[in-house]
Amino acid sequence: MASTADFRNGLCIEFNNDLYTIVEFQHVKPGKGAAFVRTKLKSLTSGKVVENTFNSGVKITTARIERRKHQFLYKDDLGYHFMDSNTFEQISLEENLINAPQFLKEGQEVEIIYHDETETALSCELPPFVILEITYSEPGVKGDTATNATKPATLETGAIIQVPLFINQGEIIKVDTRTGSYSERVK
Repeated sequence: MASTADFRNGLCIEFNNDLYTIVEFQHVKPGKGAAFVRTKLKSLTSGKVVENTFNSGVKITTARIERRKHQFLYKDDLGYHFMDSNTFEQISLEENLINAPQFLKEGQEVEIIYHDETETALSCELPPFVILEITYSEPGVKGDTATNATKPATLETGAIIQVPLFINQGEIIKVDTRTGSYSERVK
Protein backbone atom coordinates (compact mmCIF):
# COMPACT_ATOMS: atom_id res chain seq x y z
CA MET A 1 0.00 0.00 0.00
CA ALA A 2 1.11 3.53 -0.74
CA SER A 3 -0.37 6.99 -0.38
CA THR A 4 -0.60 9.96 -2.72
CA ALA A 5 2.68 11.25 -1.26
CA ASP A 6 4.41 8.32 -3.01
CA PHE A 7 3.14 9.27 -6.50
CA ARG A 8 5.82 9.57 -9.17
CA ASN A 9 5.82 9.28 -12.94
CA GLY A 10 5.92 5.64 -14.03
CA LEU A 11 4.43 4.24 -10.79
CA CYS A 12 2.04 1.38 -11.54
CA ILE A 13 -1.17 1.24 -9.47
CA GLU A 14 -4.32 -0.87 -9.29
CA PHE A 15 -7.33 1.38 -9.89
CA ASN A 16 -10.90 0.51 -10.96
CA ASN A 17 -10.01 -3.20 -11.40
CA ASP A 18 -7.30 -2.37 -13.93
CA LEU A 19 -3.57 -1.64 -13.96
CA TYR A 20 -2.58 1.97 -14.61
CA THR A 21 0.73 3.76 -14.79
CA ILE A 22 1.02 7.40 -13.70
CA VAL A 23 1.88 9.56 -16.69
CA GLU A 24 1.59 12.92 -14.96
CA PHE A 25 0.62 14.16 -11.50
CA GLN A 26 0.31 17.46 -9.69
CA HIS A 27 -0.16 18.13 -5.97
CA VAL A 28 -2.67 20.96 -5.54
CA LYS A 29 -3.19 22.90 -2.29
CA PRO A 30 -6.03 25.36 -2.81
CA GLY A 31 -6.36 28.36 -0.52
CA LYS A 32 -9.55 26.94 0.89
CA GLY A 33 -10.29 23.25 1.42
CA ALA A 34 -8.25 20.08 1.50
CA ALA A 35 -5.26 19.30 -0.73
CA PHE A 36 -5.63 16.86 -3.61
CA VAL A 37 -3.58 15.24 -6.36
CA ARG A 38 -4.57 15.63 -10.01
CA THR A 39 -3.29 12.75 -12.18
CA LYS A 40 -3.22 11.39 -15.72
CA LEU A 41 -3.26 7.60 -15.73
CA LYS A 42 -2.57 5.29 -18.68
CA SER A 43 -4.13 1.84 -18.70
CA LEU A 44 -1.56 -0.91 -19.24
CA THR A 45 -4.18 -3.24 -20.69
CA SER A 46 -6.05 -0.95 -23.11
CA GLY A 47 -3.65 2.00 -23.51
CA LYS A 48 -6.41 4.49 -22.71
CA VAL A 49 -5.42 7.67 -20.83
CA VAL A 50 -7.81 8.89 -18.11
CA GLU A 51 -7.66 11.81 -15.71
CA ASN A 52 -8.48 11.32 -12.05
CA THR A 53 -8.29 13.34 -8.85
CA PHE A 54 -7.24 11.71 -5.57
CA ASN A 55 -7.71 13.31 -2.16
CA SER A 56 -4.39 13.91 -0.44
CA GLY A 57 -3.32 11.04 1.83
CA VAL A 58 -5.59 8.41 0.23
CA LYS A 59 -4.17 4.88 0.29
CA ILE A 60 -3.71 3.20 -3.08
CA THR A 61 -2.56 -0.27 -4.05
CA THR A 62 0.63 -0.39 -6.06
CA ALA A 63 1.20 -3.12 -8.63
CA ARG A 64 4.58 -4.66 -9.29
CA ILE A 65 5.59 -4.81 -12.91
CA GLU A 66 8.75 -6.21 -14.42
CA ARG A 67 10.50 -5.23 -17.65
CA ARG A 68 12.23 -8.05 -19.49
CA LYS A 69 14.37 -7.86 -22.62
CA HIS A 70 13.16 -9.93 -25.55
CA GLN A 71 14.21 -10.37 -29.14
CA PHE A 72 11.66 -10.18 -31.98
CA LEU A 73 11.73 -13.39 -34.03
CA TYR A 74 8.92 -13.32 -36.63
CA LYS A 75 5.26 -12.55 -37.31
CA ASP A 76 2.64 -15.02 -38.50
CA ASP A 77 -1.12 -15.67 -38.24
CA LEU A 78 -0.87 -16.30 -34.48
CA GLY A 79 0.77 -12.93 -33.76
CA TYR A 80 4.22 -11.57 -33.08
CA HIS A 81 6.75 -14.04 -31.65
CA PHE A 82 9.47 -13.00 -29.18
CA MET A 83 12.26 -14.84 -27.36
CA ASP A 84 13.34 -14.00 -23.81
CA SER A 85 17.02 -12.98 -23.90
CA ASN A 86 17.79 -14.71 -20.58
CA THR A 87 15.71 -17.90 -20.53
CA PHE A 88 15.29 -18.37 -24.32
CA GLU A 89 11.56 -19.05 -23.83
CA GLN A 90 9.33 -17.96 -26.69
CA ILE A 91 6.05 -16.07 -26.33
CA SER A 92 3.49 -14.77 -28.79
CA LEU A 93 1.80 -11.35 -28.48
CA GLU A 94 -1.11 -9.74 -30.27
CA GLU A 95 -0.50 -6.61 -32.34
CA ASN A 96 -2.52 -4.34 -30.01
CA LEU A 97 -0.02 -4.95 -27.15
CA ILE A 98 2.92 -3.52 -29.17
CA ASN A 99 3.43 0.26 -29.19
CA ALA A 100 4.79 0.51 -32.79
CA PRO A 101 4.52 -2.85 -34.59
CA GLN A 102 5.13 -1.30 -38.03
CA PHE A 103 8.79 -0.66 -37.07
CA LEU A 104 9.59 -4.18 -35.79
CA LYS A 105 12.51 -5.83 -37.59
CA GLU A 106 13.63 -9.44 -37.09
CA GLY A 107 16.30 -9.72 -34.39
CA GLN A 108 15.38 -6.38 -32.80
CA GLU A 109 15.56 -5.97 -29.00
CA VAL A 110 12.35 -4.88 -27.22
CA GLU A 111 11.12 -4.67 -23.62
CA ILE A 112 8.02 -6.60 -22.63
CA ILE A 113 6.26 -5.45 -19.46
CA TYR A 114 4.90 -8.24 -17.24
CA HIS A 115 2.53 -8.07 -14.27
CA ASP A 116 4.69 -9.57 -11.53
CA GLU A 117 1.92 -11.44 -9.67
CA THR A 118 0.09 -13.04 -12.60
CA GLU A 119 3.09 -13.30 -15.01
CA THR A 120 0.96 -11.97 -17.88
CA ALA A 121 2.43 -9.77 -20.61
CA LEU A 122 0.88 -6.29 -20.48
CA SER A 123 2.65 -4.47 -23.30
CA CYS A 124 5.67 -4.44 -25.56
CA GLU A 125 7.80 -1.32 -26.00
CA LEU A 126 10.25 -0.71 -28.80
CA PRO A 127 13.32 1.43 -28.10
CA PRO A 128 12.71 5.18 -28.63
CA PHE A 129 14.68 5.09 -31.90
CA VAL A 130 15.19 2.31 -34.45
CA ILE A 131 17.57 2.23 -37.41
CA LEU A 132 15.98 1.09 -40.68
CA GLU A 133 16.86 1.07 -44.37
CA ILE A 134 14.76 2.80 -47.03
CA THR A 135 13.72 0.24 -49.66
CA TYR A 136 11.81 2.61 -51.96
CA SER A 137 11.65 6.37 -52.38
CA GLU A 138 10.95 8.66 -55.34
CA PRO A 139 13.80 10.99 -56.24
CA GLY A 140 13.36 14.46 -54.74
CA VAL A 141 12.73 17.45 -57.02
CA LYS A 142 14.65 20.59 -56.10
CA GLY A 143 13.46 24.13 -56.65
CA ASP A 144 9.71 23.85 -56.06
CA THR A 145 9.79 24.15 -52.28
CA ALA A 146 9.63 27.13 -49.97
CA THR A 147 10.11 25.36 -46.62
CA ASN A 148 10.84 21.89 -45.28
CA ALA A 149 9.47 19.60 -47.97
CA THR A 150 9.01 15.88 -47.43
CA LYS A 151 8.24 12.85 -49.54
CA PRO A 152 6.95 9.35 -48.69
CA ALA A 153 9.50 6.57 -48.25
CA THR A 154 8.97 2.83 -47.71
CA LEU A 155 11.11 1.23 -45.00
CA GLU A 156 12.44 -2.33 -44.88
CA THR A 157 9.61 -3.28 -42.48
CA GLY A 158 6.97 -2.09 -44.97
CA ALA A 159 6.06 1.06 -43.04
CA ILE A 160 5.72 4.32 -44.98
CA ILE A 161 6.95 7.55 -43.38
CA GLN A 162 7.66 11.10 -44.54
CA VAL A 163 11.35 11.95 -45.08
CA PRO A 164 13.17 15.07 -46.36
CA LEU A 165 13.78 15.38 -50.11
CA PHE A 166 17.54 14.72 -49.84
CA ILE A 167 17.01 11.16 -48.49
CA ASN A 168 17.31 8.51 -51.22
CA GLN A 169 16.58 4.82 -51.65
CA GLY A 170 19.09 2.51 -49.92
CA GLU A 171 20.02 4.98 -47.17
CA ILE A 172 19.87 4.08 -43.48
CA ILE A 173 17.79 6.40 -41.25
CA LYS A 174 16.86 6.69 -37.59
CA VAL A 175 13.10 6.64 -36.91
CA ASP A 176 11.38 7.86 -33.73
CA THR A 177 9.03 5.01 -32.68
CA ARG A 178 6.99 7.23 -30.33
CA THR A 179 5.88 9.60 -33.10
CA GLY A 180 6.58 7.49 -36.19
CA SER A 181 8.65 10.26 -37.77
CA TYR A 182 12.05 10.62 -39.43
CA SER A 183 14.79 11.65 -36.99
CA GLU A 184 18.13 11.67 -38.83
CA ARG A 185 20.29 9.96 -41.43
CA VAL A 186 22.74 7.33 -40.11
CA LYS A 187 26.22 7.25 -41.61
